[in-house]
Amino acid sequence: MTALGMCFPRTYPAALVTDVARRLDAGGADELWIIEDCFYTSGPALVSAALASTERLTVGLGIVPAVARTAAVTAMEFATLEALGPGRFLPGIGHGVQSWMGQMGVRPKSPLTTLEEVTTSVTRLLAGEEVSFDGKAVFLDKVKLDAPPVQAPPILLGVQGPKSMALAGRVAGGVVLAEPATAAYVRQSVEYAGSPDGFVVAVFAAMCVRGDRKAAYEFTAPWLGGHLGNKPPQLTALPFFDEMQKLYAESGEAGLVGMPRDWWTQIGAIGTVEDAAAHLETLEAAGVDHVGLFPDPEVEHGLPQLDYVLELTNR
Repeated sequence: MTALGMCFPRTYPAALVTDVARRLDAGGADELWIIEDCFYTSGPALVSAALASTERLTVGLGIVPAVARTAAVTAMEFATLEALGPGRFLPGIGHGVQSWMGQMGVRPKSPLTTLEEVTTSVTRLLAGEEVSFDGKAVFLDKVKLDAPPVQAPPILLGVQGPKSMALAGRVAGGVVLAEPATAAYVRQSVEYAGSPDGFVVAVFAAMCVRGDRKAAYEFTAPWLGGHLGNKPPQLTALPFFDEMQKLYAESGEAGLVGMPRDWWTQIGAIGTVEDAAAHLETLEAAGVDHVGLFPDPEVEHGLPQLDYVLELTNR
């Protein structure tokens, strides 16, 4: 059974996280996913608040950049968060946006090598090992956590692209795929990862639910049009991507609004509640374990989507 929850966008005020977490917890949702991006709010701090204010909700962290903290500090934070909510924390690590890493003076020469060294080191530390490591990006001298988790959570890599997916398949417990994570993209990503046994797949799904399907399409079309030019792998994996791009080039946002319902259903939880449920079915069929529905980043538009998250959870 796929676990269902909601994402907490980076633009939401930090103080809102406890209320959102409690509402999801009380309403029966499975999880809340915290988004950490530079230079917004701190992911681990928000995860801590969400875990401390709920009883059963799983809280995911998507994601901390590998180089924003040392491997030892990342392991300390993950161990602490797991202790605050045993069995309720899902950690994610990624490359981070390289321009942001440059702004902080921590941009690595090889993001792939760095992510491998950090992931391997953090995994070993969470397992309770004493770790000495002298790598290209990570240095540890007899480091051992004082209180490693009794049961370490799987580390999920927030990555995209064949090489990074292959790395995740080798050294991580799974992946967390950014929105709009379509079923076609999920299958492609797992294939790149080598389809390892027990590989955890968490995704962020674009969400815009309205009482009227066309209203949802009209609200979402500008966002989708902006993404098409960037050709993200989440969309290029779709079998109709070229047709969709051509339609947008010829007819603009109106062309996207008029797309077949099936196209919209594959792209995200967009349309009516029934359309959103149909999208979730495509993700479950693709083998997804965790879904964080990603609402609009503006609180005014995004927060009301929480009621639809709960409705979908309890269908």
